[in-house]
Order: sequence, then C-alpha cells, then structure tokens
Amino acid sequence: MSGTAETTLDGIRDVKVYQNRDGYRFSVDAVLLYDFVNVRHAGTIIDLGAGSGIIGLLLAKKYPEARIHLAELQETLFRLEKRNIELNNMGERVEAILTDIRNIRGSLPAMSYDLVVSNPPFRKSTSGLLSLGEERAAARHELSLTLPELVEAAAYLVKPGGRFFMIYHPERLAEVFHEFKRNRLEPKRIRFVHNNAAAVSKMVLIEASIAGRTGLKIEPPLFVYDGSGAYTDELKAVFEV
Repeated sequence: MSGTAETTLDGIRDVKVYQNRDGYRFSVDAVLLYDFVNVRHAGTIIDLGAGSGIIGLLLAKKYPEARIHLAELQETLFRLEKRNIELNNMGERVEAILTDIRNIRGSLPAMSYDLVVSNPPFRKSTSGLLSLGEERAAARHELSLTLPELVEAAAYLVKPGGRFFMIYHPERLAEVFHEFKRNRLEPKRIRFVHNNAAAVSKMVLIEASIAGRTGLKIEPPLFVYDGSGAYTDELKAVFEV
C-alpha cells in the first residue's frame, strides 16, 4: 500500500482518527477493550499492534497522567498513528513506535509498563478466508504475530502488579490460558461478548496479572444488540463521552 492511500476521518467518543479507506479499520472490538480496562491508575501504557492508535488514544483520555506507546509493525499504520497523535494533540504523552513485537526485547526494557493492552490477530493463518489487503490480513490473521509471541511480549513488558488486557476469540481461550501459564501470567477477569442474548459468544475480554494469585472472576455477559437489532443501552454508554 502506498503512502498516499486514501483516508477517512472517523471519531469515537472524544477521539478522532484517520484510517486508510481500504486498509484495516477499527471495529467495536477496540472500543470494548478500552472500556474493559478498569485499573485505577496507570503511569505507563503500551498497545501492542496498535493499528491506527484508537485504543491508546482512548486510554490517554481515560488516564490523563499516563505516558503511552503505540507499538505497530506495519509502516502504513505507523504513519497513521503519528498523524492521529498530532490530530488529538497528544504529542506530549503518546508516542508511536515502529517495531516488531516478536523482537520486543531488543527495543524496550523489561517490566516497564503498568498496563499492556492488545487487540491482536486471532485467526490462525491456515483457517478462514484471509482478509483482503495486507493491513486487514495482518490485523486479523496470525501472519506476523502468533498468540505465543504476543503473550511472551506482554509478560516481558508488564510491571509486577501491572495488568495485561486483551480481546480474543472464545474458541481459543484454552490456548490463551496455556500461554499465560507458560509466561507466569494469571488470568484475573474475563467477560464474554455476544451479538445478542440468543447468540454464542464471538469475543472474550481478558485481564491478567504477572505472577498474581490464583482467582478468576467471570463477569456477566455483554450483549451488543437488543431484541430489535439496536445497540443495547450498555453499548450506547460505551460509545458516548
């Protein structure tokens, strides 16, 4: 994709972002993950695979004292992150980083973030139809980042007492917990997301701590749509300032 790709200007809550019209575009997943983050204080935050930067910018509003890094491998998205940081006047606290999360040990210090978040690719590269376009394919399929690599990076970056938040596919939850155990991450809270009350869960929100005590809280399910097909009141509240 060229550096002159056509963009659109989109907004959510009190954040505006440019997005490539034909590239990867954020969805409700990103907003749900932002809303799921509920720590009282975070001085340092990193979003792994930040895309256009939407989650990190929303968290910058939620935690006005925090310094935030947006880590992204794809240069087209990295350039968008820089534009979006400037667009939202966040240059003093938010920084875009062009880096390969698989090699994060060579670029960032260990145990340096209170909060690590990620909305990673959750489809294995051999399953399902590949998304059209390099940006969308890499954002949805494990082409350049696998689940083990993501969890290892998160465990390396999070401080003792810090938290790792991610949104993932429920069918792979057992894999997530396996990788957590391998990396001394303890699942603390999960919430399943359903399109409606009659639908199976298609997303799960997960919170983990490094070397934490055992004890997992399963929160009530979150429904995106009500019986009429409109957003539920909870979803409407998530999208409002």
